[in-house]
Amino acid sequence: MNRIKEAQVILKNIGLPPAQCNKISAITFLALADIGKSSSWSGAKRVSLRIHDILLFAESKYRQKYAENTRETIRRQVIHQFEQAGLVVRNPDDPDLPTNSPRTHYTLADDVTVLVQSFGTETWQENVAGFLAKRTTLLEIYRRKRDARMIPLRISSGREVDLSPGKHNQLQAAIIKEFGPRFAPGAQLLYFGDTARKFLHFDRKTVEELNVRVSEHDKLPDIVLYHRETNRLFLIEGVTSHGPVSPKRRYELEQMFSKVRCSCVYVSAFPDFKEFKKHIGDIAWETEVWLSDIPDHIIHFNADKFLR
Repeated sequence: MNRIKEAQVILKNIGLPPAQCNKISAITFLALADIGKSSSWSGAKRVSLRIHDILLFAESKYRQKYAENTRETIRRQVIHQFEQAGLVVRNPDDPDLPTNSPRTHYTLADDVTVLVQSFGTETWQENVAGFLAKRTTLLEIYRRKRDARMIPLRISSGREVDLSPGKHNQLQAAIIKEFGPRFAPGAQLLYFGDTARKFLHFDRKTVEELNVRVSEHDKLPDIVLYHRETNRLFLIEGVTSHGPVSPKRRYELEQMFSKVRCSCVYVSAFPDFKEFKKHIGDIAWETEVWLSDIPDHIIHFNADKFLR
């Protein structure tokens, strides 16, 4: 195994996320440990390097030539994360030096240097375990931050789920919590998918009772609600960048639900009027529009129903 791949193994072993276990991260780590192609890990040592010095090391030791404008990439996508993980120390001899100073330099933390000196030995795994026992890995920190941003949601069955963060899932949560109780009170949630998990909730039994056959390849609406009292199926698309119920989309849904034993209501849901205006020309007639920031009202693209 060459030194670059070994450095990637080390970074992975000590808890760096995949994005910080790539080639440029490995070369940066090798530079800070002063490990060339023929160097032994037992000879790893702390050296203070500027980003520019790391680029020179990459070219002279590994024949990897990076343009000067790569410095910002290394600073933002490698060094910054190494600092967060406690692998490197910035300006150890002058902590008050501004980050944007041309003299800003970085060095490996003492315990990291000692740890990597044992890479490839019989004690490596034991040393890694001891190292991690005293630290919170960057991967764990990122996971905690991600979990803290998760969107909690209690669905009609009483089950609690956590939606991955993002505008689309915020809108989906609003549809379930705000639209449903107002316009389909007591409706069953038959389907919705998280942006990260397509079938986060799927009531297959009820869906099949309504004579709908769904395969893994069918593009279901974002949310499907069934209101037994009125025998209505609400087919709802949440729109944060694309995807209202356009004429084409309505036709697709009509085909998918052509054999259902209930009436279908087609809804395009938007987070606000600003997003709605972007898509107003794409919305099909005979459908409904709902805005989560004014949840008590529906816009009917279906005026003829009031003129009969």
